[in-house]
Amino acid sequence: MKIEILGTGRAKCKKLYENTLSAVTESGISAEVIKIEDMEKIINYGVMSTPAIVIDGKIKSAGALLSCDEIKKLLH
Repeated sequence: MKIEILGTGRAKCKKLYENTLSAVTESGISAEVIKIEDMEKIINYGVMSTPAIVIDGKIKSAGALLSCDEIKKLLH
């Protein structure tokens, strides 16, 4: 599983990355978690509001800071 966190490096973006790492660890799944801060790459996804989470190439959330539990639901 490939999980990408899209954001410009603001506090909410960093927190979503941390929450995602926790959710992956707590779920016991194998996933690659990548933080993408390049605006061109973010725009290429069609995301207009960050932070965003992309799982296996599909945007699952944009413009919201998801909790660890909310992210776990997306992983299953």
